Amino acid sequence: MTTPALTEKARLLSVLNKQTVDRPPVICPGGMMNAAIVEVINEGGAALPAAHADAALMADLAYHVHRLTGFENFGLPFCMTVEAEVLGSEVDLGTLECEPKISREIFASAAQVEYKDIAALITAGRIPVVCQAVSLLASQYPTIPVIGSLTGPVSTAASIVDPIPFLKDLRRDPAAAHRVFNYVTDLLIGFAHKLIDHGATAIAIGDPTATGEILGPKMFAEYAVTYINKLIEAIHQRQVPVILHICGNLNSVKPLLPAIKADAVSTDAIVNLKQLKEDFPQLTTMGNVSTYLLEFGPPKKVALQTGNLLLNGIDIIAPACGLSTSSPLANIQAMTQTTKAAPSRERK
Repeated sequence: MTTPALTEKARLLSVLNKQTVDRPPVICPGGMMNAAIVEVINEGGAALPAAHADAALMADLAYHVHRLTGFENFGLPFCMTVEAEVLGSEVDLGTLECEPKISREIFASAAQVEYKDIAALITAGRIPVVCQAVSLLASQYPTIPVIGSLTGPVSTAASIVDPIPFLKDLRRDPAAAHRVFNYVTDLLIGFAHKLIDHGATAIAIGDPTATGEILGPKMFAEYAVTYINKLIEAIHQRQVPVILHICGNLNSVKPLLPAIKADAVSTDAIVNLKQLKEDFPQLTTMGNVSTYLLEFGPPKKVALQTGNLLLNGIDIIAPACGLSTSSPLANIQAMTQTTKAAPSRERK
């Protein structure tokens, strides 16, 4: 008897629940790792920057990303500025070619942060827009996973406090730093819960400031692990899985990885995922096709690197970090098509 084919949603959820599937999913979760490249926008007819602030346009763009790239998910939003904007920082929504960015952090130091009511904040800014876009996609395409992407606690904190003084505050004013982290993490929890309430299948956390290279092992343990886990635990209370992306070289913080409670860990291209799997068999690994290669190609080399990840047993295939908006669609399709053509693995 033929085993029914898995839906894209079922395959991703099975992998995140540590079940064996026919092949790895191939995804791009949104946020810092979104695939709204110029070629997709031009071919799909969706508009940026307008889609950053319009739920229908955002959902439509996510659909065209899925349709044209072959990624097996919808990933929202298409930036890392939603949370910082709600918390008061100034945001430039960018252009077709340039992603939104923080143009000015609202506070000069951790001690100067003004604390507002979280319940009011999670109904403000573009949070309702993202949630409505998630709802539109979840209701129209029930077999495709909708991933709600959050900016992690360290990067969010460093997006409302000038990052250079803030990173110094981690050592010179830890009490104030911890207050800021609790504040932004509570906002992220509220945002995550709203995304889940609107139909998000999984939550992805991208925290590019939370690296061993920036924080060092001690600060990574005290701040990144503590507040990322606080966020993950709150999401798990809603029975929803979490993907965490960690940028950079993991060597200095590698022993701390098992303490992080994410259901999958996504890494940068510099990390040897085969070795990471051998070192920590309990980890569900995701990644890490070079975004440099995805931008400059050629497609044959993208397919070769993707094939090597498949041979090494990587659980979820994905770009190694944020894609350049000028990445050619053909290179992305080489990654997704290679994954989908992978020999079937034994299913449990």
